[in-house]
Amino acid sequence: MSRILVFANQQGTGLSSGAKEALAFGSRLASSTGGEVRSVTFGPFAEAGAKEAIASGASIAYTISNPLLTEYDVELFVNSIQTVFQQSGADILILSFDKMGKDLVGRLATRNCASAITEVVDFHTSNDKPTWIRPIYGDKAYGEYTTTRSKVVVGIRQKSQELAVIDEKAVGEIIPIDYSPSEEMIVTKLVVKIQSALSDIRLEDASIIVSGGRGVGGPEGFNDLQTLAKLLGGTLGASRAACDAGWVPSNLQVGQTGAVVAPDLYIAVGISGASQHLAGITNAKTVVAINTDPEAPIYKRANIGVVADYKTVIPALTEKLKKVLV
Repeated sequence: MSRILVFANQQGTGLSSGAKEALAFGSRLASSTGGEVRSVTFGPFAEAGAKEAIASGASIAYTISNPLLTEYDVELFVNSIQTVFQQSGADILILSFDKMGKDLVGRLATRNCASAITEVVDFHTSNDKPTWIRPIYGDKAYGEYTTTRSKVVVGIRQKSQELAVIDEKAVGEIIPIDYSPSEEMIVTKLVVKIQSALSDIRLEDASIIVSGGRGVGGPEGFNDLQTLAKLLGGTLGASRAACDAGWVPSNLQVGQTGAVVAPDLYIAVGISGASQHLAGITNAKTVVAINTDPEAPIYKRANIGVVADYKTVIPALTEKLKKVLV
């Protein structure tokens, strides 16, 4: 019998899409192993999140209402989750392997002497012991993994789970946890907002993404992409090469080591199509590729391909759309 704890991160007063997927996965795992699901939520709306977690399958929901947890801070979140993980007696910790999850999984596994496994999409059990399933080789195959340590931290791949049916009549226990970080753990950070590169829409939630890569040539090229993205009601993305070059912030990275996205429309501009980038857009419905190299791997994934210099295509497309949409 496994005891499962799910970190149910919130967006506003409600649970994030990743949290809902993690709860759905945890519920399936509990049913298969004869275990139970518990959750933990943070911040001023923690109790509202706890009620939603119970409706999504958690039998016990822990809450930490400390106002310091209103905004994400990796050290505060790691220590808070670790506190609940230890107090709950859970042996499996599940969370979404989104941008936040990529910060948290390794740290939490290290702090708790636990195994860590990421990008998990499924499992099967034998004698109540899970075998974890994750994609490998750029989603061309699946690997099966078992762990040897008594505890495991599991990062669930985004957009991989069918959400649980919400049961508004479900009954569970909400347990407040008194957590007060020490002064040395409280870090004040200055965040410089680059308006030309950021959007209020999270990549994981965007229905339209305009992404730029090395072929854009420099940071100034992303201004045209941002203009097109805003016009379409979407958001800006980038390849790892563009982020590593410092042209745009790293939180815009799309790919296996960045955000795994599933938009209705993905426009790839100057992106060659490395395997890690393609792994991040597997679930995109329509992919449009614009590249000067007719042999670029991105065309194998694209539904529409344009072999041309983006400097002629993007401005012309933007002007045409302004006449139609504005």
